[in-house]
Amino acid sequence: MKRELLITFSAFFFMSLNALTGVYAGESKEKTVTISEDKVDITGDEKKDLVYVKGVPFEEGAQYLKRIYLKIRASDGEIYKIDLEAGYDPTTIYKDLNHDSVKDILISVPTGGSGGLSNFYLYSLKDFQVTGLTVPEPLAVSSQFEDGYKASISIEETGQSYSFDLSDRKEEYERLGLYQDGELNEPTELMVLPFGTLKPIKLKNDTNGLKGSQRINGAYNADGVANLESTWLYKNGKWQVISAEVKALEAQ
Repeated sequence: MKRELLITFSAFFFMSLNALTGVYAGESKEKTVTISEDKVDITGDEKKDLVYVKGVPFEEGAQYLKRIYLKIRASDGEIYKIDLEAGYDPTTIYKDLNHDSVKDILISVPTGGSGGLSNFYLYSLKDFQVTGLTVPEPLAVSSQFEDGYKASISIEETGQSYSFDLSDRKEEYERLGLYQDGELNEPTELMVLPFGTLKPIKLKNDTNGLKGSQRINGAYNADGVANLESTWLYKNGKWQVISAEVKALEAQ
């Protein structure tokens, strides 16, 4: 009886081992693609480091990358890996954004949604230490439609206010039930999106900063009302807004 139990247990053990081996073998066969490869000093030792952006497609030939990561082969021989969120076509820009005389890595990863949004990351590898510097938070905006096919927008951080005449869209807004004979059916906010773009810019005294753009839409994503553009400076370990401006868009 004991011998039969031993044989059964052994058979079960080897079957489980083979199953696990098959799983790991399948995982190891995931196709990894190299999106970009750059040689740039990001540690501050005046030697070039190799920075790779790599990803794993959702399936063969797909543009959507279910896994994205940075692989950095530093000049000291060490390899660093930084995982990012899934998305499409990541891009990297190298600028000294925290003002320590060493280039940082700014990464943008489009999400592929209808709003044209991206995820943004900023990292420093000065002195071979990986540090996440974060990026600015989108500006906080109060917005609402008003009677007479109008809208108003207020930027909380700066106190700026803007008004918009949207009467050229009245037929569409009436059709959607947003208005009835020019009167708003119920309190309704506009759609203020997070950053669609976030790019380095030169500020005063030749200092590097960031410029971001947030789309403000009306009743739906294709109903563009304005772009909210802001400039930012990294100071004392955090991002400070330098200026903000709302630029109206023409109705499509």
